[in-house]
Amino acid sequence: MAETAQRHLGTGSLDSPFTSFTAYQPAENEAYMSAGQLKHFRTILTRWRTDLMEEVDRTVHHMQDEATNFPDQVDRATQEEEFTIELRTRDRERKLIRKIDQTIEKLDQQDYGYCETCGMEIGLRRLEARPTATQCVDCKSLAEIKERQLRG
Repeated sequence: MAETAQRHLGTGSLDSPFTSFTAYQPAENEAYMSAGQLKHFRTILTRWRTDLMEEVDRTVHHMQDEATNFPDQVDRATQEEEFTIELRTRDRERKLIRKIDQTIEKLDQQDYGYCETCGMEIGLRRLEARPTATQCVDCKSLAEIKERQLRG
């Protein structure tokens, strides 16, 4: 999932639609989550969602085109394993699409960009790095520490 996020946010592969991604530069004294900032993040999220949906469509077509009943058991097993890996990846992306949809809903409700735990601003750069973030860096770090302690 991190690889997919990197690919779509311009920090990874060159085929990413976000290689031309421009960080938002707020105007002096611009309010946090102004109309311009909200539009910026809506663009990022909808483009990311579109890319993921196109990838799902490509997978469906690929699996339909490539589905062959190989007489050789090894070839058939290899194809089934490839399909399993592909479906697992698409399932993770399906969950990410759901999270993107929830984030767009928060944008619509003008509740985007604020930490769900403490209510503070998440920050533009963190949201550009992870547009679906729901916690500020401090709260997320604390939650990860608590999770590690629980796992032992």
